Amino acid sequence: MKVKDCMTRNVICVGEFESADVAARLMARYNLGSLPVRRLDGSLSGMVTDRDLVVRCLAGDKAPGSVRVGSVMTKRLVSVPETMDVTMAARVMAKEQVRRLPVTGQGGLVGYLTLADLSRVDDLSMEAGECLGEICAPVRHLD
Repeated sequence: MKVKDCMTRNVICVGEFESADVAARLMARYNLGSLPVRRLDGSLSGMVTDRDLVVRCLAGDKAPGSVRVGSVMTKRLVSVPETMDVTMAARVMAKEQVRRLPVTGQGGLVGYLTLADLSRVDDLSMEAGECLGEICAPVRHLD
């Protein structure tokens, strides 16, 4: 099975010059934990997560309305092509420890692959299932 067969197609994005409060409102409105970030030309420039907003904005005593998404987003973007096998995409998610992957096609961003998308695949390979377990495993922080 290919990523395009199980991905989420309607992706909500935010511009890198939008304020952090715009990103937070979009996340709240659509019940999302992250948003792909686009440049003015429409290409992807990064990903902003709810954690990015808390750690880099609120915890830093910065007003969300005065901070640009581009300054708090994660710039290292990991994406997969829509033609990739689902098991390979699950490997990428496990290796990178991400729960959501932007999916690209000929026209740029075409979708989003999430853990929820993978959990709905009936014939998910055993290897892909193990990868999901690795991603969902609790992270232990050492003091």
